[in-house]
Amino acid sequence: MGSALWIAISGLNASSKQMDVIGNNIANANTMGFKAGKAYFANVLSQSLSGGASGVMQIGQGVTVADVATQFSQGSLESTTSALDLAIDGGGFFIVEDDEGSQYYTRAGAFHIDGDGFLVDVNNYRVQGYPPGTPTLGDINTRNAQSAPVASTNFSIGLNLDARTATGGTYNSSQTVFDSLGAAHTLAVTYMKTEGDGQWGMYVTLDGDAPDSQNYSGLSFDGLGNLEKVYSSTMGSPTGSGSGTASAVLAAGHNGQIYQTGSLVLQRDSVNAWSVHSTSDYPNASVTGYGVTNVDDTLLIDLDGFGGADITVTLGGTWANGDLLTIPFTYTEADPADITVAFSGLANGAVIGNGGTLTWDLTSAQAETITGYASSSTVKALANDGYPSGVLRSLAIEKDGTITGFFTNGQTASLGQIALGDFPNPWGLKKMGSNLFSATLTSGQAIINTPGAGGLGEVTSNALEMANTDLGTEFITMITAQRAYQANAKVITTTDAMMAELMNIKR
Repeated sequence: MGSALWIAISGLNASSKQMDVIGNNIANANTMGFKAGKAYFANVLSQSLSGGASGVMQIGQGVTVADVATQFSQGSLESTTSALDLAIDGGGFFIVEDDEGSQYYTRAGAFHIDGDGFLVDVNNYRVQGYPPGTPTLGDINTRNAQSAPVASTNFSIGLNLDARTATGGTYNSSQTVFDSLGAAHTLAVTYMKTEGDGQWGMYVTLDGDAPDSQNYSGLSFDGLGNLEKVYSSTMGSPTGSGSGTASAVLAAGHNGQIYQTGSLVLQRDSVNAWSVHSTSDYPNASVTGYGVTNVDDTLLIDLDGFGGADITVTLGGTWANGDLLTIPFTYTEADPADITVAFSGLANGAVIGNGGTLTWDLTSAQAETITGYASSSTVKALANDGYPSGVLRSLAIEKDGTITGFFTNGQTASLGQIALGDFPNPWGLKKMGSNLFSATLTSGQAIINTPGAGGLGEVTSNALEMANTDLGTEFITMITAQRAYQANAKVITTTDAMMAELMNIKR
């Protein structure tokens, strides 16, 4: 009968420990990432007695708490306003590391960026992942994250050029492009209506300066207003009847007129005096003969009277009165193609374009559309592939743990990827407090991978995983624990009464 007292006491102890587990579960019902525990009981080794019909007669010696197992069921997700709040939807743990290099594991994903740019948890332990460009697990740091400037190499303009524009009428568009140092420059295009239906010339300037060269000089639209042809003016090798030599080029600042096959004839009238005539068969290139004076080695020819040096002729040798210098020129008509414009080095030592050459994108799938409809000239879209430097503005984290940085220049970049760890036996993990677990021999070593891979869960940004405590279940378990405690207490009082009766026999 005395054993009954100790057996009942073991029941009281077991029920008391069960209540401790229940109380802890309820106390942490609002703790993010908390995983509830569950007490498991086991009977104590029985006392064997001899005899008995079965051949084995045993009396149990009570109960003990065999295990308090952590329940790793999924907790509910609660939305937050921080992109750095992460919840794991599925299996796995976030990996964090303290200042001494010890790693811990947690389901609590309330992270932030510390003063040194590291992604850390509420304990200021550094979150582990894969920094950009490396497969090695390490800290995630955003301190030096920036977007380097990229020089504009391609630009595109979407616009309509009014088909009703009179010959000589112009329209201007401008956009911002960037050099290799990220400095902004104004790229302006002037469109000039030339003779002939749907014919436009154009020229480009950068910060008001003409390019060194420009390989296309005209656009042509069909009767429906669609871009049909582009034109390239090309100078031939000049020939002359004098004893000198000369060279001729399309000068920077060419106004964009469209010239058909023909030639310019320069005749020396007297010392430092030349007259210029045209044999072009295209009306737009007709030039009335006129004299030029005060010429030494260079002759600048303005073909249309708009003030631009359309052709530069460098003279050399000896020229007599009446000598002729003939400069042939042709144009190339082609289906729409990209236009290139070359600029020399900029004042700040930076470079713009690809080796100083900007390409006007007219043909790619991303190119903006140019039309020649009979409606007001207007710019519809401007685009270029350059941008200035940028600083980190905000972060976003994808389901696979990829951290994307958004910069003030409109660019994005990957800043790393969160890693998750899982275990062969997660029930063997040791609770360390502060929502942390540590690995043990029982749990096995962590199996590390990226979210969504290897059976791991995905991460959800702007959310936290709440405790998986089920209050309804806890209350029911509390009632059964209370009744078990009461019953064991009753065993003690009953046994005490029986022992009292036994004492009364002596009286």
